[in-house]
Amino acid sequence: MADNARAKRLADLIREVVAQKLQRGIKDPRLGSHVTITDTRVTGDLREATVFYTVYGDDEERQAAAAGLESAKGILRSEVGRAAGVKFTPTLTFVADALPDTARTIEDLLDKARQSDAQVREASAGAAYAGGADPYRKPSEDEAADAAETTETDGDAAE
Repeated sequence: MADNARAKRLADLIREVVAQKLQRGIKDPRLGSHVTITDTRVTGDLREATVFYTVYGDDEERQAAAAGLESAKGILRSEVGRAAGVKFTPTLTFVADALPDTARTIEDLLDKARQSDAQVREASAGAAYAGGADPYRKPSEDEAADAAETTETDGDAAE
C-alpha cells in the first residue's frame, strides 16, 4: 500500500495531465473548452483514480461531455501512464462534480434567508417594546433601602 503523499502527488499529476490533454490533444468537439477538471482522487493502492469535472452549459452539453470523456478514457489513461512512469497506470473514472449545484443551492437558501430577514425588519420597524424599553427589573427606592439595611445588619453580625 502506498503512502498518502505518493497518492496525492499522483492525483495532482493525473489532474494536470488530463486537463492539458483535454485542452490540447483531444479533438472531440463534445469536450471543447467548457470542461474543467476540478479534483482527482487516487485510492491508497494507486490502482483507481476518480477524476471530478464540471461542464459549463445545459444538461445536453453535460451529457455530451460525459460521453466524450468515456470515449477518450483510453487515450487519457495512456497519457497518464506515460507521464507518471508508475508500474501500473490507474484506471480512470470520470464523475461530474456536484460543487456548482451545491453552491447554487446554498445561494438560493441564503437569498431566502435574506428575504425573510427583510420581512422581519419591515414588520419590526414601527413596533414598540412589549414590556418597556428596559426589560430588566430594578428595585424601587424602598426596596433598595431595605437591602442596604439588611447588608449592614449582616455585616455587623459577622464581626
